[in-house]
Amino acid sequence: MESKQLVRQTIGALIVVMVLLPLLYAMREADMRLALLLLVSLGGVLLFLYLKSTFGLEDMARGAVYATLVTTFLNQSILSVNIGFFSLFLYRILLIAAVATYILYTLSEKGLKADFDRISVKGIWLFLAIWLAYGTVSMLWSKSIIDNFKYMSLMWMGVLFVYLANVIFTRISRLLIFYGIWMGMTIFLLVLGLINHFLRIQLPSSSLYGAGEYRNGFPTAVFTNQNDFATFLSITFFFYVAAAKNSSSIKVRIPALFLSILTLYVIYLTESRAGILAVIIGLCLYVFLLVSDKVKKLLLIGSVSVAGIAILLLSGRILDKLQLAFTQASYYGATETMPSNLARINLLRNTFQYIVDTFGLGVGAGNIPYYLKHNPVFSTGGVQQVHNWLAEIAGNFGVFILLGYVGLILSLFIQLYRIYRKANGRAYKMLLEASMVGLAAFMASSISPSTISNLYFHWVLMGFVISVLSVFKNRLNTVDKGIGIHER
Repeated sequence: MESKQLVRQTIGALIVVMVLLPLLYAMREADMRLALLLLVSLGGVLLFLYLKSTFGLEDMARGAVYATLVTTFLNQSILSVNIGFFSLFLYRILLIAAVATYILYTLSEKGLKADFDRISVKGIWLFLAIWLAYGTVSMLWSKSIIDNFKYMSLMWMGVLFVYLANVIFTRISRLLIFYGIWMGMTIFLLVLGLINHFLRIQLPSSSLYGAGEYRNGFPTAVFTNQNDFATFLSITFFFYVAAAKNSSSIKVRIPALFLSILTLYVIYLTESRAGILAVIIGLCLYVFLLVSDKVKKLLLIGSVSVAGIAILLLSGRILDKLQLAFTQASYYGATETMPSNLARINLLRNTFQYIVDTFGLGVGAGNIPYYLKHNPVFSTGGVQQVHNWLAEIAGNFGVFILLGYVGLILSLFIQLYRIYRKANGRAYKMLLEASMVGLAAFMASSISPSTISNLYFHWVLMGFVISVLSVFKNRLNTVDKGIGIHER
């Protein structure tokens, strides 16, 4: 019966080929990119029919999400096809395929509602839905509709991946595969980063491609610049550290420790101050997680005391330096090149002014670059991205979405920490530690990249952390009745 079905599917696919061949022949003088897209689409249809007959929709949906996860670490370095103002590359193609396969599976088997009912983090999804809705509605007051559409397209794709992660990675074993893919793909990126540095070779996707010999030495791997790469590595560093700390096998512990050191070295090569700061903050948080409750209290008291004394003693000098920096930043004309620190000050001043002018509603999703280009209040030396993730959210979406995002991050951390205090077992602690400290490292290093909107690993991290929280909350609610989490 199955063989007859496969024969029918193959005949149907051949009919599609025969219909498309005349069209492709007629297009021989036209843009070959469109022809390539049609051929890829045809190949995708044939592959779908074959896999459906062999594995079934459930396994296909899961495999498609795994494949999509792998390609997020390749960025735009493979198979990039421009379609007007939009581009398709391997990650986006596979994400579309994964979403389509998942929808077909859920509609044919159990319906979307059954999967969503199993998600135990519905408050998080309520905020993400509000964020998407607000960004879409902000098109009404956006000066650049195209920029709004591009930005929201990236957001929709990111949130779709987070949803797929939530409904696919529903077991500890699958989370460990997710974790392993992240660490494994990073090895490939580290090798590329070392090639960038020692051989002075950059991929065409890098903004340093074709630059001078000194700049070509910055590790960028598949990313646009070294700051983006450093932000990614600051998260991965703690994935390796958590694996080295919690693994019971020396065959895993030693390579993980070596890779954590190598990751730190590549961050150093990027010369990203935010990347180094993220590692320092993450290590302090890691120490805080590992010490006893009594030591935690002492550390908190000591930290608050030191911070208070520092403010009393150094507040005058700090205010003087800030005032001097603000004064110096005001001296530059609109077209003059500015030092990085002064440009960042004016970027934040512009963003704050736009928030005030829009009564806290934001200028509209993706419109900050448009405003910085056409309506700069303070000179930025031609820089058109705000270079600060929280400021980017506030400027584009307004104060309320910013507060919601900050609340989301704090909620994730607090809930994970409460679960962590009850958890026993190396694998569980590894997942929870990597989630908490990796999230903190991202927040610290997110002040470095020009924009986070096109950094897909941000959504991969969110997908991982939210999935970890959802899985452990389900275990607390159903398996262990809230008493504790133990490896079985």
